[in-house]
Amino acid sequence: MVLSKEIKGIAASDGIGIAKAYLLVDPDLSFEKHTISDTDAEIKRIHDSFDASIDELKQIQANAKATLGDDEAAVFDAHIAMLSDPDMIKQIEDEIKNDKVNAEQALVDVTTNFAETLAAMTDNKYMQERAADVKDVAKRALSHLLGKQLPSLASINSPVIIVAHEITPSDTSQMNKKYIKGMITDMGGRTSHSAIMSRTLEIPAVVGSEKATTEIANGDQLILDGLNGVAIVDPDQAEVRDYQQKATQFAAEQAEWAKLVDEPSVSKDGKQFEIAANIGTPADMDDVLKAGAEAVGLFRTEFLYMDSDALPTEDQQFSAYKKVVETMAGKPVVIRTMDIGGDKPLPYLPLPEEMNPFLGYRAIRISLDRQNIFRTQLRALIRASQFGQLRIMFPMIATLDEFREAKKVFMEEKQNLQKETPGIGDDIKLGIMIEIPAAAIFADQFAKEVDFFSIGTNDLIQYSFAADRGNDAVSYLYQPLNPALLRLIKHVIDSAHAEGKIAAMCGEMAGDQRALPLLLGMGLDEYSMSASSILRSRSQMRSLTTTECAAIVDEVLAKCQTASEVEKLVNERLAK
Repeated sequence: MVLSKEIKGIAASDGIGIAKAYLLVDPDLSFEKHTISDTDAEIKRIHDSFDASIDELKQIQANAKATLGDDEAAVFDAHIAMLSDPDMIKQIEDEIKNDKVNAEQALVDVTTNFAETLAAMTDNKYMQERAADVKDVAKRALSHLLGKQLPSLASINSPVIIVAHEITPSDTSQMNKKYIKGMITDMGGRTSHSAIMSRTLEIPAVVGSEKATTEIANGDQLILDGLNGVAIVDPDQAEVRDYQQKATQFAAEQAEWAKLVDEPSVSKDGKQFEIAANIGTPADMDDVLKAGAEAVGLFRTEFLYMDSDALPTEDQQFSAYKKVVETMAGKPVVIRTMDIGGDKPLPYLPLPEEMNPFLGYRAIRISLDRQNIFRTQLRALIRASQFGQLRIMFPMIATLDEFREAKKVFMEEKQNLQKETPGIGDDIKLGIMIEIPAAAIFADQFAKEVDFFSIGTNDLIQYSFAADRGNDAVSYLYQPLNPALLRLIKHVIDSAHAEGKIAAMCGEMAGDQRALPLLLGMGLDEYSMSASSILRSRSQMRSLTTTECAAIVDEVLAKCQTASEVEKLVNERLAK
């Protein structure tokens, strides 16, 4: 009898998945060079491996077209073309015939030479980038020669739970929700890219398990509990029945939440708030509307830059902003100017290498330094403001001087556009992300000049505790309920209200069930989160009274010294 095994991690995305494990880990493709006698047989092996690779790529391409569209699937045309390149095939055949080497060695030798030649074309960026394609194609053909399966998210056509060391944004872009029933990773925290993307896709997820890829084998039966941060390997029938029941209960809860899609976000004692959505591209708007968001609280415009081969033009940006603003039909849309640089480099925008990119040349610092880029974006935003309620938010503001300079550039571009279109942009509100402790501490002065604050807790927490949120070794310091952080957040909210300004939050903390009672008690006006968290948060808000939550905040700040003490006290008070 095989006993089940439990693996614990961080609950990153709600839900329960039951399916077989799919290891997103490359197999060992090592081999030994050896002399062969039957060259014809080796050449046939090469042709067979290329044919199998082409068939595989065609299937992946078909799946990618269905889920992602023609543009995203076009990359596979180049891969298929390489596997049909007569020049490369002839060079491999010649090496097998002349040097009497095995097919694996000839393939690696020739494709490595091709890739190195392309990579050396420094005056032709397009050809340089094809070097990576050659390596991908070679790896696929080599896997067929060695009889080993390469993982491919795009080719998955049956229910699975993804098991990976780490999942990248490009991995998640290939996921088909129909088949991906959950994901578990060795690395990551609640604010890692994989965690945020899993919530956006509404796929149950457990991250930061440290040992998923070593403890779980391909094909193992898995239960993934994204509600409690647990995976069960080889569950028995009783465990499967238990979790099937929990999944049914969760689905029933979701059905109840769905009834609130057109309802206002109000507390139990009738105080009205705003629950908004965080988005990355206009394509996210379907989920925003389905969730009944009352605003877009954060449009991360850097994805327009990251998904392009060159700086997006003013018209390209205008089209994207206009689509989002029009879709919201008069409801507020907060658009953040580009947060590029540091940990989000652009291949076409050379930036200096830095020892600590999170504290470096990024976001508003680039915008103010390279104003041609900034002005293009501001013009597109001002033009799009004619189609709805658009607000502009500047990221990474540390000083009042930075805000004033950004506002000055905005005013110049607005005045230029008003020469042809009088009054354009006059309704735009300007705000800042509060993510740097200096800005949070000085919030009472910022509040005199900005129209609104949006607290970016993902970065505010990592900067406050000097702990890289992408570093598992210090992930224990990601403490949204730490009393020190709560005092800082309350100061920001109080400072905004003292000047009659709006205080919003667009970090992951805004959708954290543990934090909502405290934020409600502090009087936070707007809660912006992943669309998948909106209805659950609206439901929770309707069960809380602001007076009770305010009393809990006072008690927490007076008595608690640690995050665990805060969580315990909140749970005790709400249980009464």
